[in-house]
Amino acid sequence: MGPVSGIVLFAIVWFMLFLIILPIRIQTQGDLKDIVPGTHAGAPEHHHLKKKALWCTGISLVIWGAFVAIILSGVISVDDLENWMGRGAPAAASEISE
Repeated sequence: MGPVSGIVLFAIVWFMLFLIILPIRIQTQGDLKDIVPGTHAGAPEHHHLKKKALWCTGISLVIWGAFVAIILSGVISVDDLENWMGRGAPAAASEISE
């Protein structure tokens, strides 16, 4: 895995996790009964965005580290994934016969 692949993998893990964490513990204007005229009652009042981004970064580093360890150790290869999904060629058919 090259450095660019590692950065892209981290970005994918971070954004997927951030979208999961984002709606947790959000307080809306409707929940607090303090609706600003012209806004929706479901608009966030307290979103704790900085705290969520920090938590997301820490958790993402752990998940990313596990992915990198699996990829670099060769425990699971691309060929394994293709065979599990049924898209890979059988081992006997992929060999070149002369």
